[in-house]
Amino acid sequence: MRMGLLRGLALAAGLAALPAAAQEAWPSRPVRMVVGFPAGGPTDIPARIIAEKLRQRLSQPVVVENRSGAGGRIALDHVMAQPRDGHTLLVCTYIDALNTLGANRPYPLSDMAPISQITRAYYALVVPNDLPVRTAPEFVALARQRREGLAFGHVGGASMPNLVARIFEGLTGITMVEVPYRGTPPVLQDLIGGRLQLFVGPLVNTMPLAQAGQVRAIGMTSPERLPVAPQVPTLREQGIDLVAYGWLGICGGAGTPPSVVAQVNRLVVEAVASPEYRTAVEGTGAGAVSSTPEELRALMQATVEQYGPVIRRFSIPLD
Repeated sequence: MRMGLLRGLALAAGLAALPAAAQEAWPSRPVRMVVGFPAGGPTDIPARIIAEKLRQRLSQPVVVENRSGAGGRIALDHVMAQPRDGHTLLVCTYIDALNTLGANRPYPLSDMAPISQITRAYYALVVPNDLPVRTAPEFVALARQRREGLAFGHVGGASMPNLVARIFEGLTGITMVEVPYRGTPPVLQDLIGGRLQLFVGPLVNTMPLAQAGQVRAIGMTSPERLPVAPQVPTLREQGIDLVAYGWLGICGGAGTPPSVVAQVNRLVVEAVASPEYRTAVEGTGAGAVSSTPEELRALMQATVEQYGPVIRRFSIPLD
């Protein structure tokens, strides 16, 4: 009698636990990977390779969804509004971390659940061919001579092309004229045409033009020379202590079950280590880098601490 009662209680407890276990199963439906920038760009390409790698390992489709606009904020807002169960992921960027500093941002940094970093990308300082400079110090000297100021282009307040240019100003004591654009192609068109004098741009956009002789690269923001452009010296080599990079990662919303975060992390780290991913990412001038969730969280916080003072100093609008 007592043994039968115990068996009954154990069976009841097991049945009661089934719904909870079913809820924890991931993925139970298609997974969406949301990208805050247009298809075909340096943010979209890594996302599509990782999505395909995840699809091959999971029992559900993994679909990349581009929701571009507002410097990635449309994508961030969308992901944060979804159930935080790992079925809607964000290709998060350094811009997402910095956008949390905006006065009207509904989401603090703590509302994001970092999963893994996926790329690290340095930048090139490029100038038009008709500008009489070949090095960063020569650019600084020219900027000090021209009272009207040299103009630089950027693609958004919290974008690295703007932030690095501002830091470059502060370190060298020069003042430049800021010209904002909606995207990289028009910046490069005006740079080639001589209407701008400087652009701090991603290597995937700038180096093909430099190699074709349409613009001139005068410095890199990397700590050492890069294989993609070994002839271009770093800013640090030229006496300007400026090292900066952008990054991409995979994030969810805070509250995503730890077991799901751990599972996605394992799959993403595996995808980043694949030869296909490394080849494709290096083709954009970036590096394939993965991390633990904790390491990505620390990177997000470090990004805010490094560039927050620049944003405040120059009153850069984020909203």
